[in-house]
This record gives sequence, structure tokens and C-alpha cells, in this order.
Amino acid sequence: MPHADATDSSDAQSFVDALGPTCTVLAIKLYRMRLDRPAGVPVLPCLDHEAMLHDGIAPHTAAYVQDAGGHLHEIVYMPAAHRLDVEVASTIGECTPASQEQVIAELQRRYPHCTVRPAPPSRLRGDYRVMNACRAQVTLREVLLGDNLDRTKASVDRLQLISSLMEKQSRSASWGARTVMTPLVAVAGFLTYETLGTLGGSLSDATISVIRYAVVTIVGGIFLYYGVKAVQLTEMANRVWKRSAEYSLILAERRKLEA
Repeated sequence: MPHADATDSSDAQSFVDALGPTCTVLAIKLYRMRLDRPAGVPVLPCLDHEAMLHDGIAPHTAAYVQDAGGHLHEIVYMPAAHRLDVEVASTIGECTPASQEQVIAELQRRYPHCTVRPAPPSRLRGDYRVMNACRAQVTLREVLLGDNLDRTKASVDRLQLISSLMEKQSRSASWGARTVMTPLVAVAGFLTYETLGTLGGSLSDATISVIRYAVVTIVGGIFLYYGVKAVQLTEMANRVWKRSAEYSLILAERRKLEA
């Protein structure tokens, strides 16, 4: 079991060793940590956080595991924060809520010095949409446990191609929103001023000003929404691509181990 005060590379090894009696470790992801000895399973960098070019992320080790009931889970250990997270988004469709509760209860028993909590998916960040796009092409179970690596690799390659197209589509939408937003807001403002100007005799100056500002604000808000939505779609496409890259690394490591 990892020591509460330890922060060196032995934390990663102790964490992986402690998981063994309760579940089967299938793959390991490391961020600014390393193992003391070969793990016998795929070991890869944590792509989600390696892609972020800042130092505000604590070193951690994540493991894809299979419990006694055959359910898949991702457990993340952060020694500096004395915390264990059970990532739910990455294993959507691969486990049940009951199995997640059992894993959390077991981790709380085995790691009393750590805070154990589930990390639920976020609809705002599009976690469900990302995983649905991934599972439409290949499942995590196929990547970790599938027998036909060639067929699985073809599915992962297809997912990577689709993610590239998704990014191009979202960037096109973002470019379109940025291009037309300024001239359309200007046109809306001009038409509003002209239209309300003809009603100057029936409306007060204060009312006309309020209506003009309201129209410009609403039109600008609509285009701002579409711009932010396009940026969100780009970010989700990037996450689908990172997921496909992670799957490719796992398959490559599996081939090496089986050679």
C-alpha cells in the first residue's frame, strides 16, 4: 500500500502492487512518475495531462483494472494529494453503478489515509458525447482484452481518422462564426437604428436607446454562443483523438508484450 508521506516513484509501484489482490491490472498510465520494475502490462504516458503545457497538475498514476465481476474501471492515484479518483467517463458502458460503488468501498478500506471519490462524467464538457463517438468504433474492452489485435487496431485507426474529420468540421464552424459575426452585428445595429429612427415621434429617446442596445446585445450573444459552441466541439474532437492515440499505444504495448 502506498505510504501516506511518500512522493517518489515508489508510490506508483506500491499503488500498482496494492491493486493486485482485489482486481486485475490491465494497463497503467503515468504522469511524471515511473515504475520501479516492469509491470507486465501496457504502460503509457497520461496523454490528457501531458498535452497540457503547464506545471499545475500533480504527478499521478492511473490504472485500468478489471474486477472479479469482469467490470472495467479506471483508478487514479495522486500521492501528493492523498487522493484516489475512480474515473467514470473513460469506462462508460464497461461497468455498472453497483460495481463502481463496490470498488470505491474496497479502495476506502484499503487506503484509509486517502480520500476516495468518484469522478463523474460532465455533460458540459461533452464526456458522454466523446465516449459515445469512441464506442461507436471500438470499445475499451476490445482494446484491453480483445484477442484480435489487428481488427482492433483497424477500428482504432478508423476512430483516429474520424476524430481528425471532427476537428476539421468544428474548426470550420468556428471560422464561420468568427467571420460573419462582426458584419452581421453591424448590419443588425444599422437596421435597428434606421427602423427605430422612423419611430422617433412615437417613442421616447430612452426607449429607442434601450431597444437598440437590446437588439445588438441579443444578436451578438447568439453569435457568441455559436462561437463558444464551436470551440467546445473542437475540444471534444481533440479528446476523441487523444483517446484513439491512447488506444493505439495500448495496442502497441500489448504487441510488444506478446512478442
